[in-house]
Amino acid sequence: MAQVTASLLCGAVVALLSSAVLAVVEDLDQTFKDTRMNDIWLVDFYAPWCGYCKKLEPIWADVGAELKASGSPVRVGKMDATAYSGMSSEFGVRGYPTIKLLKGELAYNYKGPRTKDDIVEFTNRVSGPAVRPLPSKQMFEHMLKRHDVLFVYVGGESPLKEKYIDVATELIVYTYFFSATEEALPESMALPEIPSVAVFKDGSYFTYDEYEDGSLSSWINKERFQGYLQIDGFTLYELGETGKLVAIAVIDDKDPSDECVRLKSLIQMVAKDYRQHFNRDFQFGHMDGSDYINSLIMGEVKVPSVIILNTSNEQYFLPDGPTETLEDLVSFITGVLNGSVQAYGGDGIVQRVKRIAFDARSTIMSVFRSSPVLGCFLFGLPLGVISLMCYGICTADSDPDAGDMELMKREGFTDEEEEDEEDEEQRRTAQIEGPENDEEEEEGEEGEDEEEEEEKAPEQKKTD
Repeated sequence: MAQVTASLLCGAVVALLSSAVLAVVEDLDQTFKDTRMNDIWLVDFYAPWCGYCKKLEPIWADVGAELKASGSPVRVGKMDATAYSGMSSEFGVRGYPTIKLLKGELAYNYKGPRTKDDIVEFTNRVSGPAVRPLPSKQMFEHMLKRHDVLFVYVGGESPLKEKYIDVATELIVYTYFFSATEEALPESMALPEIPSVAVFKDGSYFTYDEYEDGSLSSWINKERFQGYLQIDGFTLYELGETGKLVAIAVIDDKDPSDECVRLKSLIQMVAKDYRQHFNRDFQFGHMDGSDYINSLIMGEVKVPSVIILNTSNEQYFLPDGPTETLEDLVSFITGVLNGSVQAYGGDGIVQRVKRIAFDARSTIMSVFRSSPVLGCFLFGLPLGVISLMCYGICTADSDPDAGDMELMKREGFTDEEEEDEEDEEQRRTAQIEGPENDEEEEEGEEGEDEEEEEEKAPEQKKTD
């Protein structure tokens, strides 16, 4: 009896947990379009057959539970984009899963890692005001410690502030934006003019200059990263949106050799000491291992080494010789900037064909490495069928007469010899049938003579 009671209690707990999950993540249908304007929504557009979507399901449930527990006003939902394809198209869904935060008429795409913490951080940032105020010095200093990169508008109402709010509304998917009065600035900071937009990072701050930096949106987009980063595949993808070239020290973090440490230090020194020369055009960092770089350039880069990537057109640059000193690295970067260093790769037709072949080869190799039996079945069976078809086509006789001629030639006959053989055969047949034909002719002649005599007999009788 006790066991039955315990099982019933466990079933009740599971049911309660299931209902709780359903409560924090809502299934959306065609009515969502008419009701969504009343709230802020975080929506996962998925496809039932998508493996990535299935992998996201438990994470999405955790996101809903986290936001609900924190008292967030954001409602979390999910929509089958295949069942409601028309509505998904209106929201600009092109792949699965697609995560969007919908706030009024605005729709923000989430492009970050699909982890609970990253999604929740994105939601809290984008769902709030585009520009958050910093009312005191204490709050200002607190935010400086909390954020590696901090954008702040300092001053009162002005056209620059209106422009800043517009840019913040657009780029809040990437970073936070704040505003403060001049009195809220720490005493150690002195801006050249007020109003002003400044970015605080790398232990210093830098101000926006409309005449030197161009549009405010472009300047913020380029400055939203620290001067030096540890770069991975996702970070490199984000850096591609800045339009900067990326100078990378390819090293092995597990290898404490002097050469790895030296190259990493050289990149850091250039990022800090030559900011005024290269910051507008270059982003600096290091990457652990060369596998990702090798897949990008479809080649091999030794470790450690230095490479500069142009993510906008898939070009890359390599130094002509060893990079041993700071002067060597600065000379290499300057050469890339002025065009004297040779560029490799690109996005031309030849490179695209090469990319297709490389990706196909990589896919096949990965399948064989993960499951050799499955790889043999998937690729061996079709190749075998195609080989048999090709063999049958190549060995089939396209002209029967040609086959007969080939057979005759193998037996030693030519056209003239074949005709002579046919004439000889006819003569032999005539000789065999000759006597029989003569007898038939004689009998025919005798029959004709008798008929003539019979015709003449009556006439002779009349004469007599």
